[in-house]
Amino acid sequence: MSPQVLETVDRVIDKYHKDKSMLIPILQDIQREYNYLPREALLRVKDKLNVPLPQIYAVATFYKAFSLKPRGKHTIYVCMGTACHVRGSPKILEEIQRKLDIKPGETTPDLNFTLETVNCLGACALGPLVVVDGNYFARVTPVQVEKILNKYKER
Repeated sequence: MSPQVLETVDRVIDKYHKDKSMLIPILQDIQREYNYLPREALLRVKDKLNVPLPQIYAVATFYKAFSLKPRGKHTIYVCMGTACHVRGSPKILEEIQRKLDIKPGETTPDLNFTLETVNCLGACALGPLVVVDGNYFARVTPVQVEKILNKYKER
């Protein structure tokens, strides 16, 4: 294990006083640090908290907020709910896939973008809806996709 990961994970665990009941916040802090849960970090959590690795993986895979593989700096969510779908979200998704050369659930090789689809974002009147890092883009058209992506390529 790399010394940096060990130090980071130890710092997080110490913050929660090595309390096993704080597993979820510990994993959240680790994910915030690395943008995913590296295996070596999970192994360190297992050792420091004396929690079985399958239990840690059960938590890490149960919650969609956790990722076991590297994610992009920016996460793009495309709503595929009924209202957004009938207003053109499949074309928006296709355009994003074409521009980034990734499919939903994948991350660009430069780790800049992760693309996800969701069933509903709860803003049906604004569809088709795209959310990037918590910023909502309403009534998106395929022509607007490049402009939206360019805002985040520069960051």
